[in-house]
Amino acid sequence: MRPIALTAFILSLIAGTTITLSSNHWLMAWIGLEINTLAIIPLMMYIPHPRSIEAAIKYFLTQSTASALILFSALNNAWLLGEWEISHSSILFSSTLTIALLTKLGLAPMHFWMPEVIQGIPLQIGMILSTWQKIAPMILLTQMAQSVNMYLLTMIGIISILVGGWGGMNQTQTRKILAYSSIGHMGWIVLICKFNPSLALFTFFIYIIMTTTLFYSFSLLSAIKISKLSTESSKTPTFLTMLMLTLLSLGGLPPLSGFSPKLLIVSELVKQNCHIFAAFCLLGALLALFYYLRLTYYMILTLPPTMTSYPTQWRQSCFDKSFLSVFISSSLLLLPILPFFFEN
Repeated sequence: MRPIALTAFILSLIAGTTITLSSNHWLMAWIGLEINTLAIIPLMMYIPHPRSIEAAIKYFLTQSTASALILFSALNNAWLLGEWEISHSSILFSSTLTIALLTKLGLAPMHFWMPEVIQGIPLQIGMILSTWQKIAPMILLTQMAQSVNMYLLTMIGIISILVGGWGGMNQTQTRKILAYSSIGHMGWIVLICKFNPSLALFTFFIYIIMTTTLFYSFSLLSAIKISKLSTESSKTPTFLTMLMLTLLSLGGLPPLSGFSPKLLIVSELVKQNCHIFAAFCLLGALLALFYYLRLTYYMILTLPPTMTSYPTQWRQSCFDKSFLSVFISSSLLLLPILPFFFEN
């Protein structure tokens, strides 16, 4: 892809998200979502491969259906209430708006498109799809959280956590594992969105940092299968160790950064007397922890069938250390900010 076209598509992504975040009007928010969708589709097909074209078509059909539902619900909501404010949604159409936004986020049971789409596109575009493309729908969901049915959000959140944990257990492709990990973590965020929107945004921030770190690291290693990870330990042991700790942070093990949002969410659910929901969340976290530990096992504790005789490569010029070091440090060392949330 030519640099001018690539720059135009990336600027369109930024513009679409900015329009949605700065708008208080459903029509302008819908326009921003559409710009986002249309800008990422050419990026998904910049490698002319049948799998990427198939993934782009699936993504377009799913997102266009969700956008049509958003526009239809917003029009009916404006006809019923006489205003286009995002924070003012009628009970009748708030459920359809929520389902459309959750479809864009890829939550269960509307999740079937996400593993297949991420599997068919490069890791760099999968990183954008799993992080940047979720910002605008997530902000819209938090803005209208007070008018959304609590049982709808909690049930979809619990189902997403369980599907995200169960679906990734038998996968051998790293992209599908990261897709189911995204489904599970978005379930945690949606579950707490009704009770504490600020905690949901904090969890979403931690999720973006850890997911960006993993996608970018796997892209540097060209690791599209789990078996590829077992051959990298003799080449970049320090980098693989940091990547292993990032996976454990994504699984929510203390004292890493990923432990803080899960602890706060479970504490908030217990405070709201939702003990059953907290139990299902912990069960889903255990299921997801299984394939995180399996990835770390392949990284550190296994050896390839034929060992190389050349010395360890401690330095590789292809690694962008300045970008990666910031994200790895944030994925591992943000636990000390936890007391600020307990004070609030």
